[in-house]
Amino acid sequence: MSRQDNQSRGKASGRGGNNQRNRSSARGNAPLKSETSPKKAGRPQDPKEPTAKPKLKFDKTGKEIGRRDVPAKVVKKSNPADGIRLNKYISNSGVCSRREADTFIATGLVSVNGKIINEMGYKVQLSDDVRFDGRRLNPEPNTYVLLNKPKGFATTDSNAKGMTVMDLVANATTAKIKPFGRLGRNATGLLLFTNDDEFVQKFSKKGIPRLFHIELDKNLKAEHLKKIKEGITIEGKEIAVEEISYVDNAPKSEVGLKIKHTGNSVIRTIFEDLGYDVMRVDCVTLGPLTKKDLPRGRWRTLTEKELSMFSML
Repeated sequence: MSRQDNQSRGKASGRGGNNQRNRSSARGNAPLKSETSPKKAGRPQDPKEPTAKPKLKFDKTGKEIGRRDVPAKVVKKSNPADGIRLNKYISNSGVCSRREADTFIATGLVSVNGKIINEMGYKVQLSDDVRFDGRRLNPEPNTYVLLNKPKGFATTDSNAKGMTVMDLVANATTAKIKPFGRLGRNATGLLLFTNDDEFVQKFSKKGIPRLFHIELDKNLKAEHLKKIKEGITIEGKEIAVEEISYVDNAPKSEVGLKIKHTGNSVIRTIFEDLGYDVMRVDCVTLGPLTKKDLPRGRWRTLTEKELSMFSML
């Protein structure tokens, strides 16, 4: 039988007749997908799907232009009014680590404002009286600032007194320093500030020698100069003076007076008791410190060498 007979009988072979073989996609002949698929076109974006990354731009050198649209992180700031943990306060004072501080707190060695604290996580303020084994702690490093005080500023840390010396040293440190010793509002010269309680207690008892340049309303009599030098008693209280003398190449109304008393009113008390009005008071030296290279109204922090000199007073 011929091939034509087979075709005329209607026997369709697998490849015969007008039947064309369908194109297989098994060998990479799959049809290309349309870029705008009807499935995706117009479909709202699922909120769970990640958003597209911001398109970056670059200059000719390959450097990125602009910045990425990265969501800003919200950082919760701590409020100083909330206080700090007691163990951190103790650790900052240099006594021990936080973990060791927790042990000391648990054993009752720490008090706050006179009360024993055993509570873990207890918070305190910087102004609180925190003591470890009876010794008061300071969470800030000891700071010492020397000021050459001008006229017109009260020696106090109270805001109720108008312009004070604290305004002059406001930018000196973040530590809570206070003036040690006093100078009258119209007095000038050296004034020391510190947050070192042990320093203040030590020299409040024994005093720091200070040399004052004093100007009186009239010449100081030699007999009064001698009386002051020998020690003067006012209202039953003897006031000891280390040195007193006339200022060289100046009128007799100007004297130099060295005294350990930390107050300032004692100077006026001495001379007013003898019939003199004090016109000007200037603190020239304070212990081992001088006004050299320190203009009026300026301040500086003390050096380690200067601090070590105080130990010899």
